[in-house]
Amino acid sequence: MAQTFTSLSALQVMLWGVLFFGGIYAAFGGLTWLLTKRVLPALGIGRVLDPRALQPGQLRRELGQSGVSVLIFGLGMVVPWGLLQLGWARLDGDAGWRQVVLEIAVLALWNDVHFWLNHRLLHTRWLRRFHGPHHRSFVTTPWATYSFHPLEALMLGNVILLPMVLHDFSFWSLAAVPVFSLFFNCVGHSNYDFFTGVSYSHWFAASRRHHLHHAVHNGNYGFQFTFMDRLFRTRIAADAAEPLFQAFHKNARDNAQKNAHKTASEKHGAATTP
Repeated sequence: MAQTFTSLSALQVMLWGVLFFGGIYAAFGGLTWLLTKRVLPALGIGRVLDPRALQPGQLRRELGQSGVSVLIFGLGMVVPWGLLQLGWARLDGDAGWRQVVLEIAVLALWNDVHFWLNHRLLHTRWLRRFHGPHHRSFVTTPWATYSFHPLEALMLGNVILLPMVLHDFSFWSLAAVPVFSLFFNCVGHSNYDFFTGVSYSHWFAASRRHHLHHAVHNGNYGFQFTFMDRLFRTRIAADAAEPLFQAFHKNARDNAQKNAHKTASEKHGAATTP
């Protein structure tokens, strides 16, 4: 497969890149949406994290911005292809399955470090405005996963470049990065707690942690794991959003009482009208 990839033209690489990223985004996003909106609630498994409604036009905005990110990631495949053409990087075509598994594990750890560093930069005053489009999704959906400003897409999309020039990876190890990254990212943006019985610091509680990041904005800059937030003390407390949700539930109750009182008054008025 390594030889096949390097033998493609630049145009072919970009075309296949767009199809690849568009395909996995549609598949993972659609599957996560179906599971969290239909299947799991019907089975009584898990729970919704943020009860607030989506903003008007949110899904349309997320899909539009995601389409731009898919183009950037797909067309950007020409960069690692270019590193191979220039001889600055090489692929190991003889890697066995044990090596591939080990490389994927290393890349998963690097992906978390890379994500934390770039995400933290995006929350500085110099770059915060470029992260703003993503944070317009106060209540997240799987389609918020790639809903970025183009600069953010460029920053997050270069994750494999440094590893490529440092080590001769298998093609399959590098190809696995966007797959597991998107899978974990869709889970993180699903607004759904899949494993309610695990602790807040558990790997399987990533959706809880990232949901809090969108709810309160500062902290929880990590990806699937917690070691970077632990190391730099940027973890958000598990109950950080409780005041926000308590206020939401109070407003909902108050509005329900007002509507009930209004309906009762209208019925009473209609009954006393001759």
